[in-house]
Amino acid sequence: MSAPIKRLDASLDNILDTGFDTIIDVRSPAEFMDDHVPGAINLPVLDNDERAEIGTIYKQVNPFEAKRAGAAMVARNIARHLDVSLAEKPRNWQPLVYCWRGGQRSGAMAKIFSDIGWHTTLLDGGYKAYRRSVLNVLDDTPPTLRFIVVAGQTGSAKTHILRAAAAHGLQVIDLEGLAQHRGSLLGREPGQEQPCQRNFESQVCAVMRSFDPARPVFIEAESNKVGQIHIPAALWAAMGTADRVTIAAPLSARIAFLQRDYPHMMADHSLLITALSGLRSRYSSALFKEWESYIKSGNWDMFVKTVLETHYDPSYARSTAARSANDIHTISAQSLDDKEIETLALELAKLDPLYGQ
Repeated sequence: MSAPIKRLDASLDNILDTGFDTIIDVRSPAEFMDDHVPGAINLPVLDNDERAEIGTIYKQVNPFEAKRAGAAMVARNIARHLDVSLAEKPRNWQPLVYCWRGGQRSGAMAKIFSDIGWHTTLLDGGYKAYRRSVLNVLDDTPPTLRFIVVAGQTGSAKTHILRAAAAHGLQVIDLEGLAQHRGSLLGREPGQEQPCQRNFESQVCAVMRSFDPARPVFIEAESNKVGQIHIPAALWAAMGTADRVTIAAPLSARIAFLQRDYPHMMADHSLLITALSGLRSRYSSALFKEWESYIKSGNWDMFVKTVLETHYDPSYARSTAARSANDIHTISAQSLDDKEIETLALELAKLDPLYGQ
């Protein structure tokens, strides 16, 4: 006897808090890469090429032939998943399955799972309904939270301090971590590509859902883009009216910290020079020759110092002056080494009246 197939309303509370053993996205790898439910695995019933092929048959031949060819592909792919990815799943395994609209692709997998005896749930409305829920949270949640923006000149270890604060239990949105980019001209993470915009938004949404509105949320001061990723509009608006804490560190400490934090740039001179080329329209040829000489000779103290003083510090000053913010605290740093970063994170914790409770 087949096991029952249930349908689940696509609210985030239902999807993320119900506790399914596995969340399965049966859409194509390209669809999955664009965005997916947090924690989902991709077991496509049609891969990228197969999906395109079925679409071509549908348009150029007729819907019947497309359905017949598609059914054969789906059956083969599901069989492969059963033999490989799902081979060790126990009798009491309970998955949630979804596709684009909660229709044929997820239904085909759910039917086979049901025949096996697995109690399966289909996401009503599929990814499309999930996406609507994400957009609602992104619009509705930021105004309910009290944000504290952590600011400071480039090299003041803001991201590291926030990550240490999160490890101590503070509520933190790590925009640079979620966007896989450091938010500056030299901010691309080595060996990593940024997520797609919608996937970034899903991650931000999942983080915000976990917050207690009675406690502050700490977030780094950023422009409205982190690399190529846009900060969601309501979150960006909330950041613009948030209280501000500034990390104040001496130039010497920032120079030393940046050298520790960007070893990949120091190891690849051509990568660094290429990244700096984005500034050629703003500064003189003589300055670029000076920077290149420091890079090639390994004079990193002077290179970092001149880049900070010429570009980053003036940019920060302009940006800070353009934003009206309620400055509530300045945290003074001296060395920005690992020990002090922990100390600075605990300084932030003093701004959370419920910390430790």
